[in-house]
Amino acid sequence: MIGRRHPYHPHLLSMLEAARLARGIHLYYLEKGFTQGTKSGPTDLVTQADRESEEAIKELLLSRFPEAGFLGEEGGSEGSKALRFIVDPLDGTVNYAHGFPFYGVSLALEAEGVIQAGVVMDTARGETFYALRGEGAYLDGRPIRVTQRAELLGSLLATGFPYDVAKDAENLIYFGRALRRGLLVRRPGAAALDLAYVAAGRLEGFWEVKLNPWDVAAGWLLVEEAGGRVTDLEGKPYRLGHRYIVATNGQIHEALLQALLSD
Repeated sequence: MIGRRHPYHPHLLSMLEAARLARGIHLYYLEKGFTQGTKSGPTDLVTQADRESEEAIKELLLSRFPEAGFLGEEGGSEGSKALRFIVDPLDGTVNYAHGFPFYGVSLALEAEGVIQAGVVMDTARGETFYALRGEGAYLDGRPIRVTQRAELLGSLLATGFPYDVAKDAENLIYFGRALRRGLLVRRPGAAALDLAYVAAGRLEGFWEVKLNPWDVAAGWLLVEEAGGRVTDLEGKPYRLGHRYIVATNGQIHEALLQALLSD
């Protein structure tokens, strides 16, 4: 295991355990069946697996680190903001509910405003991506790096859209610009995994608008620790909670920003 002397190594170990626990809950409900409801609108789904996996993650992590706070997609924020876990218990709920195998769990540890550890587990594939700040990024124990592709044309990109895209269609503009330039763009539907795939060299880049901290906190660290770059649309360093995120291998970053912003 990486970073045994890292001050947040114990937290990472518990985050990995919590991710495995959440995956077990996801798989249990896939086999048993589950109820589902909606939150902000008819396409913003929530299931038993979302709620129960968040509760299980929260119970495990806060029992080990009672001094920490917790920010979860389903339960909101509580406790300390100086040290807190940021959790999406089931990223890609719509995919999960439809049996489309691209969803997982995302856990990050933030200390004094800096993401120090991140875990993204792909439930369907059973893959685990993780990182400690300054220690690199890993997939199932193997180091991962972003690609070295330098040409935007031919790079594989991903993006996504908010649930209320009819009311907030800004990303349709950027998406259209990318397609008109002949760029290869996918829309898998789980931002945490999109970012992990950039870190692992499966994608060259990813951008999205209007994401929440739990969507990107872990993946952001993965990309940077794998040698990539993460900014806003202006090329400024990304800040958690910013409206825009652009993550790439670094080689195509400026070209992608220009493509998204230029008619």
